[in-house]
Amino acid sequence: MSYTKRSCISGLFLLFLALACEANSGFIGVKDSHFELNGSPFLFNGFNSYWLMHVAADPTERYKVTEVLKDASTSGLSVCRTWAFSDGGDRALQVSPGVYDERVFQGLDFVIAEAKKYGVRLILSFVNQWNDFGGKAQYVWWARNAGAQISNDDEFYTHPMLKKYLKNHIEKVVTRLNSITKVAYKDDPTIMAWELMNEPRDQADYSGKTINGWVQEMASFVKSLDNKHLLEVGMEGFYGDSIPERKSVNPGYQAGTDFISNHLINEIDFATIHAYTDQWVSGQSDEAQLVWMEKWITSHWEDARNILKKPLVLAEFGKSSRGQGSRDIFMSSVYRNVYNLAKEGGTMAGSLVWQLMAHGMENYDDGYCIVLGQNPSTTQIISDQAHVMTALAHSFN
Repeated sequence: MSYTKRSCISGLFLLFLALACEANSGFIGVKDSHFELNGSPFLFNGFNSYWLMHVAADPTERYKVTEVLKDASTSGLSVCRTWAFSDGGDRALQVSPGVYDERVFQGLDFVIAEAKKYGVRLILSFVNQWNDFGGKAQYVWWARNAGAQISNDDEFYTHPMLKKYLKNHIEKVVTRLNSITKVAYKDDPTIMAWELMNEPRDQADYSGKTINGWVQEMASFVKSLDNKHLLEVGMEGFYGDSIPERKSVNPGYQAGTDFISNHLINEIDFATIHAYTDQWVSGQSDEAQLVWMEKWITSHWEDARNILKKPLVLAEFGKSSRGQGSRDIFMSSVYRNVYNLAKEGGTMAGSLVWQLMAHGMENYDDGYCIVLGQNPSTTQIISDQAHVMTALAHSFN
């Protein structure tokens, strides 16, 4: 490639970044059940990359974070959901209650700085339901080690010591001063939203009332620290007792949550759902899974529009990479459903595929890995969705 061509391409890319950053300068808000950015409707296509902080904790590996954010931005993806937690274990952010590894925090600083550079918004989650990266089980272990009498992990939602631990972590993250940008997290519009917990579940109270009380308490606490950013729960979308007839939409089991009541809380700004047909309706054919998926998304869209009156995000969805062709068909169907619902003028705002990774991250692959550029057909499907969602948002102006 000639020097002139290289210079032209470099110039165009820098111009693209400048425009992306300019468009990304304000806080995303909610108006009339829709996301809004700088007075205009905001729709998006995005992705999950849970591992960003974990990898960025090692400066020699930060190029992987840059690669994913750069490639995502080039493909038109504008929102990324990732973890702002790592409790105990390898590269722990929170080594023990209230004790933090500055090296790992600087990794998160880098993630936010790079996201800003490439015009990507972040949804940051505070804690995990699952044991990966610590989760609520790690909080319980810490409390027991401090002498607390706790019978099971689901006391995470009710025990005063455990709630205090989490509030301390939330405050530590929200008020963090970024060592690179010199902007406090709570003042940085690169962050689109905070997430209370990744996929909260409660096997001790299937009614959803316990988690509802916890969401109310934690949401109020977050808003007392930061009223600039949006807040969501991290729900998968399981229906509960508030609308019993909707339980038939659930994939055959209960999780102790209630999509309706948990999202009606005033401090919660938008609703989320997750969907994994490989796991939730695994005994069905690919065609039947697509039918279930469409019903799952549409049911929640109807309720977000008519009952919650809040934006809805499909915050996690994926299909096993074992069958490339079937995954492409699945993703195209999901994206088409999301676009059509958004086009109707409802509250559907976008989706976040699980999950994007950089080259050479095979040891992180959970079976859902997508490397942009390495999977050309899938990359094209993802990019096309990003562009039609952006165009749709512009058409609403």
